[in-house]
Amino acid sequence: MRRTIAELYDLFNDLGRRINFFDKEIDAVFRQSEACQRIAKVKGIGPKTATAVVAAIGKGTEFKNGRHFAAWLGLVPRQHSSGDKQVLMNMTKKGDKHLRTLFIHGARAVVRVATNNNDGSLHQWVNQLKERRGFNKMTVAVANKNARIIWSMLRKDTEY
Repeated sequence: MRRTIAELYDLFNDLGRRINFFDKEIDAVFRQSEACQRIAKVKGIGPKTATAVVAAIGKGTEFKNGRHFAAWLGLVPRQHSSGDKQVLMNMTKKGDKHLRTLFIHGARAVVRVATNNNDGSLHQWVNQLKERRGFNKMTVAVANKNARIIWSMLRKDTEY
């Protein structure tokens, strides 16, 4: 049993070393990419999310607009519409699971900070929507908004 635990401990230490190596590699790519640094200025977007987005979509030219990018990530409501009655349900969860997870985690940080802070239009919008819709829906809404902002920034080469 001790040998097995020692082997698992060595494996655990090796994984930690490899994670640190890849974190440094991601940080190096982030520092070299102007597009990554621009989109990391958006609240809730860090170096890992920025590099993942740029690696996945480049300049975003394959998407018609920001909503299509958000739909590709799975951050839009599922629709069950018939005739003139429009029914919006939970988010679709289709698309790139890893990127969607990064956007959701960043949005959680924005929503958590906005609760204690009411300065700025984003924080006011977050707090007002959170009162009406709740924490989870607000988190997805912020992630959706960030996705649309990032698509626009990449497509038009603009600053935040």
